[in-house]
Amino acid sequence: MAQAVSSQRGPVTGTAMRSRKRRPFLLDLYSTAVGKKYVMAITGIAMMGFVLFHMIGNLKMYLGAADLNHYAKFLEELLYPLAPHGVTLWILRAGLITMLLLHLHAAYSLTVLNRRARPVKYQSARDYQIATFASRTMRWSGIIALAFITWHLLDLTFGVVNDHVGTKDAAGLKDVYGNVVFSLQRVPVAIFYVVANVLLGIHLFHGAWSIFQSLGWNNPRFNKWRRAFATGFAAIIVIGNVSFPIAVLAGVVGN
Repeated sequence: MAQAVSSQRGPVTGTAMRSRKRRPFLLDLYSTAVGKKYVMAITGIAMMGFVLFHMIGNLKMYLGAADLNHYAKFLEELLYPLAPHGVTLWILRAGLITMLLLHLHAAYSLTVLNRRARPVKYQSARDYQIATFASRTMRWSGIIALAFITWHLLDLTFGVVNDHVGTKDAAGLKDVYGNVVFSLQRVPVAIFYVVANVLLGIHLFHGAWSIFQSLGWNNPRFNKWRRAFATGFAAIIVIGNVSFPIAVLAGVVGN
């Protein structure tokens, strides 16, 4: 008679018995390519909104020093006295920096995933027939735009490369108008602002075009409207921002 097989199993390893701790839903979603695309789209929308309103606010420079300096004071006093003086503005800045870091991390992560999925590069120019110049230069325009943002903060916010930051106007307000004029009357700085904003416009064009696709709102019937929106938005930002260094060098403002 065959030996009876024991009905009892041996001990299961601790690794198998240990329940796997689940990550929070948002982290789990972000670990996927779809989640990273959502993050890029949402943070991109937030930063596009900031860039637009920042440019619109800076247009007050054409109204004179008093208008721009009072606008800067208004920003510092947001929600005051509900919040301490200047705190709300720094919270918004911190939120913007967080959005930027998430955007950069998502872009880098998607690049890594794409390279792993296709380790062999495209071999001929025909493979680029659908891609646009903006999409092919997205990485470099993004890096230069990041360098521009860093310089902009060092120049007009922290005064590291601008000795005029910290001065007051005749009314005792921070002389933001004077800071801008002092910075942009330096020809190399003005040229850098122009070039950086043109590249920022290229980056914004592709970003505004891609947002709909990243969110799953992609339909060939709407492509011409997507292109019109992307072109119009990028053009408004570039024309507005490039006008500032040109106006200073031409003597339209600052005299």
